[in-house]
Amino acid sequence: MTEKPTWIQWLDMKLEMNEPVLYVSFGSQAEASAEQLREVAIGLERSNISFMWVVKPKQLQIIDPRFDEKIKGRGKVVAEWVDQMEILKHEIVSGFLSHCGWNSILESMYAGIAVLAMPLMAEQHLNARMVVEEIGMGLRLWPKDMVARGVVGAEEVAKMVVELMEGEGGRKVRKRVKEVREDAYGAMKEGGSSWSTLALLIDHVCGVVHSAV
Repeated sequence: MTEKPTWIQWLDMKLEMNEPVLYVSFGSQAEASAEQLREVAIGLERSNISFMWVVKPKQLQIIDPRFDEKIKGRGKVVAEWVDQMEILKHEIVSGFLSHCGWNSILESMYAGIAVLAMPLMAEQHLNARMVVEEIGMGLRLWPKDMVARGVVGAEEVAKMVVELMEGEGGRKVRKRVKEVREDAYGAMKEGGSSWSTLALLIDHVCGVVHSAV
């Protein structure tokens, strides 16, 4: 039998402890600034929420070297390739702090995981708006100065992580994403297992929202 990856073993441990986990990843292409990474680290530490943060190896040099010690037992930083879908579908994962890349949105929808949107570049800002305002399956992080491409502060990160994982706003978007997931499963069965089918579903969901306004 092949041994499970260490990151899955850690999630299994959290499942045994019944401690819901926030998955954090900003994708392979989006580049968060050093300042932004530090603010995220501080925010995650202050939130007191269990989390798994997947980073690029070079980003480890930016984060406080004492970070691992500060979050020991509650958080895990992973600097290697992971199977994102396997993580999102894990029973103990109940939130996704994401840059809102298109594939990440599709995967979170298919896994039924609510999103905490922190777009970093280009179309990710439009994707975040769709996730939060049109589909209603996520909450949004806002920069200190409310400028779309500004830095999101640690206080905002901590506050919204807690809201997503434990607050009323989080409960609402988790309920909504479960509804969307059921529609997604139906669409995948009818149209075949493809992301293009799921993308069409997103168009449908947004269309329903607009028609109800």
